[in-house]
Amino acid sequence: MVLDYIVVGFGLSGLSFVEELENHNKSYVVFEDASQQSSRVAGGLYNPVILKRFTMAWQASKQIETAASFYKDVETKLQKTVVSELPILRRFNTVEEQNNWFEASDKPVLEKFLSPELIRNTNPAVDIPFHYGKVKHTGKIDIVNMLSAYAKNLRENHILIDKSFEYDKIILTKDYIQYKEIKCKHIVFAEGYGVKNNPFFNDLPLHGNKGEYIIIRSKALKQKEAIKSSIFVIPLGDDLYKVGATYNNQDKSSEITTTAREELQKKLEKFLKVPYKVVDQVAGIRPTVRDRRPLIGTHARYANIHILNGMGSRGILLAPTMAKKLYNHIEKGTSLDKEIDCKRYKNL
Repeated sequence: MVLDYIVVGFGLSGLSFVEELENHNKSYVVFEDASQQSSRVAGGLYNPVILKRFTMAWQASKQIETAASFYKDVETKLQKTVVSELPILRRFNTVEEQNNWFEASDKPVLEKFLSPELIRNTNPAVDIPFHYGKVKHTGKIDIVNMLSAYAKNLRENHILIDKSFEYDKIILTKDYIQYKEIKCKHIVFAEGYGVKNNPFFNDLPLHGNKGEYIIIRSKALKQKEAIKSSIFVIPLGDDLYKVGATYNNQDKSSEITTTAREELQKKLEKFLKVPYKVVDQVAGIRPTVRDRRPLIGTHARYANIHILNGMGSRGILLAPTMAKKLYNHIEKGTSLDKEIDCKRYKNL
């Protein structure tokens, strides 16, 4: 039997592509060795607005529609709640920032998402010297539970293989790809930063950006919405909050660091006025690209070897759209936009 696909990697990109395969009744297996943790440690917020500059992220207004439908469908399939609405409150540091918010909220592309009404802080646990701006149509995905539940289903159906993929075991034939005892028509690599070890795509300019979060417990905070200041504070329930993240393009290890924890605590304590305790810390390497666009498409020399990568810090929004584009490219011959096609880099 020749399968339609082997998918390597099961973070947000891998899951998104598997959903495309499921929706089109394709046969496949997934290899996942849990070496990359970027998806699992991410904050989980879906938000189309870059809140540092009050601008719309690249193609985000379209992506959020696709993502919202995608995650609801996954939630229904898993019969597990993984999506929750969560407003984001942008903390203003100056009157100028408030004025810039008003200007941005008047722009047609942003008016759907940026409320023109300023919100006064009523929580004595946080120091908000001016007002908040509220981002609408935002929420949180419970990524860890979603990936775990989906992977459990795949294991039960003997589709998930919890092993590292061995690139040197690939044999390319005229009619199919042979990988050990498996025959398939296509391989899709959705490995995140792990692609640096992939001989088919390791010459792509994918640069890791390490992100760390701390998890804090504070009974006195009582914050229901997410707060965006220089960092995010994301309510998790049970008096727990995720605080982050850091951005480090030099350290490529997956280990947590004291430096990152101290940086996050310093930023948090600029506006948090109540006691808290750090109860956990997580780290992952985001798969980032120098032009801040995904890397998807087909290898220049091997028509049945493909990549789905480079989602950076916006994988929640990007992955469902990019998975759909890659599937249509492979199965229907649909052309990829040059700005996302991996062939935009001349080495491939």
